[in-house]
Amino acid sequence: MKLFNADSATEKFLRRFAGGTSRRGMLARVGTALVAAPVFPLLPVSRAGAAKPDRSPEAKTAFARNAQTKDENACDYWRYCAIDGSLCTCCGGGIHSCPAGAEPSPVSWVGTCINPDDGKAYMIAYRDCCGKPMCNQCECDNTDRETQLYVPQLNNNIIWCFGTQSMEYHCSTAVMVGPA
Repeated sequence: MKLFNADSATEKFLRRFAGGTSRRGMLARVGTALVAAPVFPLLPVSRAGAAKPDRSPEAKTAFARNAQTKDENACDYWRYCAIDGSLCTCCGGGIHSCPAGAEPSPVSWVGTCINPDDGKAYMIAYRDCCGKPMCNQCECDNTDRETQLYVPQLNNNIIWCFGTQSMEYHCSTAVMVGPA
């Protein structure tokens, strides 16, 4: 019984390959591959991210189906889809500004909310206002598309007063960053 000899099989394959190719031909193929490689990302490919998001009522979350655009002091205001805490609009501040004496946190968590008036999605940055006792007015806990705590920039269960003079939470704002 004859055993398989890897060395002789490899040698036989490489000799056959070398006999059928020339150095110039091999250099031409390597050169073509080097020139063509940067072009591959430009080729038209069906990408999942290129598909338009489904904005039909059935595809919307429960919050997006019931959101309104009139009352900034209500928890169902469209920008508050992922807010957790007291609304600064009820605590002497605005939708994007802290009340007097409170300091905005330099860090925020984000959410993507759908404006029911135009049907478009917008990225909203939620910032905690810190340095005053908790407001305890207009408490909201909206968890639309909230992620687990291991993705902290999309989780609203953290007190986001990092980088401020005081870690004492007062209220939260909802600043529109732009279209999502």
